Amino acid sequence: MSTAIPATLIPGDGIGPEIVESAVAVLEALGSPFDWDIQQAGLAGVKAAGDPLPQATLDSIARTRLALKGPLETPAGGGYRSSSVRMRETFGLYANVRPARSLIPGGRYEDIDLLVYRENVGGLYVGYEHYIPLNGDPEAIAIATGVNTREGSRRLLKYAFEHAISLGRKKMTVVHKANVMKLLTGIFLDEARKLHKAHYADRIALDDVIIDACAMKLVLNPWQFDTLVTTNLFGDILSDLVAGLVGGLGMAPGANIGDDAALFEAVHGSAPDIAGKGIANPVALLLAVAMMLDHVQRGELAGRLRNAIDQTYNVDQIRTGDLGGSANTRQFTAALVARIRNG
Repeated sequence: MSTAIPATLIPGDGIGPEIVESAVAVLEALGSPFDWDIQQAGLAGVKAAGDPLPQATLDSIARTRLALKGPLETPAGGGYRSSSVRMRETFGLYANVRPARSLIPGGRYEDIDLLVYRENVGGLYVGYEHYIPLNGDPEAIAIATGVNTREGSRRLLKYAFEHAISLGRKKMTVVHKANVMKLLTGIFLDEARKLHKAHYADRIALDDVIIDACAMKLVLNPWQFDTLVTTNLFGDILSDLVAGLVGGLGMAPGANIGDDAALFEAVHGSAPDIAGKGIANPVALLLAVAMMLDHVQRGELAGRLRNAIDQTYNVDQIRTGDLGGSANTRQFTAALVARIRNG
């Protein structure tokens, strides 16, 4: 029997503990491949240690180099920065991977299978902002500086090309705004073209599209795209857009990948309005678990989990309320566990 893999588990805030409980139960049905070190972050981190990203949590991730987290809330006021952004920066998690795949037929869009790669630590998310006073108003002008580097762009692009090719993807589309932000996003587009020509031209096709046109085309005809790769802010927006094509953020997993660590998550928020009601959809986190299993070379378990989700939805017709069903979180989890055990 395989030895359990050390990993950090962060239940998070709001509905986080409920969907993490579901994920743990599902993983137990798959043979408990992870040895969890449970830590806190977000509001739970403030309550436990006075910090939304406690040192004990950072130390745990530094040790395991692998984490699964529920959604986190950033405390209002106090100068707190997003714990998720801080984790990406601390561990150099430069690649954000967001798949969007249709799981339930009959929606507005059918047979969607898209993959978004987002540069995760640069761009406007570096948070270099300041005010310039004018006419007695100390906050008259707000300035934000975006930072993209050739090295950072190349690092993400290389990962995206290699990962997409390993999955059998056929086309990569670079999303940019180099017609206006000629330097900030032009450097990313330039590196994509050079890297593709030098190393990947015979393995995957490459094209590019301006961000606003891309958003329109995704709504009109998403099937023209296969894989998208882009800078931080554009990736943040587009990955939510493609999630909307397949049923919303309740169906959207995410992976944050670096050279020495990886963090997997449900990308939706903590939904405090339904926290404690037991009605949250755990599938975004469960799909993130499948990505985590792929990452640690347990692809057979990832396949079993994805297949069980498909069967629970489309054979058993068991769905949570956000998808028109009547199952609560535990009922859906129990049905999924039964599918795994009986499969």
